Amino acid sequence: MPKSSIDTSETSVSPLVAPLVAPVSKTVGSVVEVFNESGALPVGVGKITGVIALSLGILCFLGVLAFHFPQYLTTPELRQKYSVDLIRYLMLGALLIAGSLALVNTVLGRTRWLNAAALVLVLATAALGGHAVPVADFPDHTPYIGLDWFILDLLGSSAIFITLEKLLPFHKGQVIFRFEWQTDFAHFIVNHFLVGLMLLLVNYFVHRFFGWAIYTPLQQAVQSTPFVIELLLTILVADLVQYWTHRAYHEVPFLWRFHAVHHSTKVMDWMAGSRLHLMEIISTRVLVLGALYIMGFSKSVMDVYILIVGLQAVLNHANVDIPWGWLKYVIVTPNFHHWHHSSDQAALDRNYSAHFSCLDYLFGTAVKTNKKLPDDYGVLGDYMPAGFVNQQLYPFTPKNKVNE
Repeated sequence: MPKSSIDTSETSVSPLVAPLVAPVSKTVGSVVEVFNESGALPVGVGKITGVIALSLGILCFLGVLAFHFPQYLTTPELRQKYSVDLIRYLMLGALLIAGSLALVNTVLGRTRWLNAAALVLVLATAALGGHAVPVADFPDHTPYIGLDWFILDLLGSSAIFITLEKLLPFHKGQVIFRFEWQTDFAHFIVNHFLVGLMLLLVNYFVHRFFGWAIYTPLQQAVQSTPFVIELLLTILVADLVQYWTHRAYHEVPFLWRFHAVHHSTKVMDWMAGSRLHLMEIISTRVLVLGALYIMGFSKSVMDVYILIVGLQAVLNHANVDIPWGWLKYVIVTPNFHHWHHSSDQAALDRNYSAHFSCLDYLFGTAVKTNKKLPDDYGVLGDYMPAGFVNQQLYPFTPKNKVNE
């Protein structure tokens, strides 16, 4: 028989490998299934604890890789901010929790293959040295991805804001794995892993475009102010630039095609703010940090400002109902920013501020309504394609191919 006519429909498997094929297939399939699902998780079958174990197992496995290759997998700016010993204790605790949950569920046959996947990750992490991997000296100036930033931010943000969303929700009954959570998680992953490249580009453009505007006496005057005053001034300057940049993204049709990606999320929670076009992230940061660079704010103030920006950005998208009283007329709250994401006619192109809501009241762009929350979120007409890649390509898609 000619070689070209040989039947290849059945592939032979080694007798030594054959017994492993089915368990591996089921284990991998269970993990894929979790990432493809949306909606409430069933109670009492080991799936909720299995997802917790799997999540911690994945983070621990990524963490041990970061311990082995810190020069390539950790962020230089972040390494100086956290204690490696604290990270080791966190990893040890996560391994114990994930291992215990996965082992008990596997033994009891509760969502066995999902928990088996978590147990495999825990064992693989331990085999690679776990929390005890020594970190030797390494060069700083190497290409890197922000794996440590991804792990710490995902662990901290999910623990804090999922808890708040369950205790103090705007929309009661909203599930953690809500509609299109996978798309926002993809944005979250890419934004964190590309932090090194984005910082490099932002720093390059900031120094190239704004270096000529440096005025030393102004910077000295700014740095001589008390810490709290300088911090408030930093936030105000950043928000003024943010306000007008944000407003331009809404009112200039070409720019809106990039910003529409952010507005396409139909469910608001702590991860919704991650949905951003990469071009918008870079351009907004260049303009905001360029203004702060010209002003010459001190490093200690900038460190606190960056922390505030991160926390407020997540909080304002979160499904969290906190009573703010009169402060809602001064600072941006979740309620205020939820209206910005509304597709209600009364709320379109309103509430631009990122930090101080009083700017919108000052410039006449605050939403005027007696309702606490909007009825619908997303872009009017719901024309944004699904998926991270499609959304990154969307601004460059010919208009006649989209129902915009």
